[in-house]
Amino acid sequence: MDATFLPPLSTVLGAWLDLLGTGELAEHAGASAARSLAGFGLAVALAVPLGLLIGWYRPLADFLTPVLELFRNTAALALLPVFVLVLGLGETSKISIVLYACAWPLLLNTVAGVKGVDPLLVKAARSMGLRPYRLFRKVILPAAVPTVFTGVRLAGAASILVLVAAEMVGAKAGLGYLINAAQYNFRVPEMYAGIITISVLGLGFNLLLVRLERRFSTWRTT
Repeated sequence: MDATFLPPLSTVLGAWLDLLGTGELAEHAGASAARSLAGFGLAVALAVPLGLLIGWYRPLADFLTPVLELFRNTAALALLPVFVLVLGLGETSKISIVLYACAWPLLLNTVAGVKGVDPLLVKAARSMGLRPYRLFRKVILPAAVPTVFTGVRLAGAASILVLVAAEMVGAKAGLGYLINAAQYNFRVPEMYAGIITISVLGLGFNLLLVRLERRFSTWRTT
């Protein structure tokens, strides 16, 4: 391969260190992380409680399922022009597209987690006289945690990937902007440095979510 288009790792790491030394990498990574965490946090706050309600109350599930099936099959990036037209090129549109992309894996996995609880556990809890609130808190919620966290980890990956694509369309800071600008100016090592940074951030975010899952699933046998 031509080293101009696929430079050796040493050259890429050198460009990465140069970006780090000038503070440019920290600026772009901080901008992307702030947007990603904002959209991801909003998605968790909205989608997980809604998913618990849909999974627990059948009438609500019957009412919302057609709407959910319609929107969940619409790719987030396909709606990016709509978000930009309605919300502009500022932070609101980028955080909103991350929120939309993260909401679906969170919502669908939460619903599946609640509906997938072993019926024998529910019958045993009811036979012991647990009221609906305590049944939900003591049985349904703990049993659904592993599936919910599967959605959380999928949403964490989506929050970074979708944001980078959104930053390539219109942004003045962020890792997507850095990669796009490096490509246009033919700074190929800096482009790969930005890609590596995204991979490292995604890996670190996933490891953090795995630790949180273990923390909330201490009741599970190893």
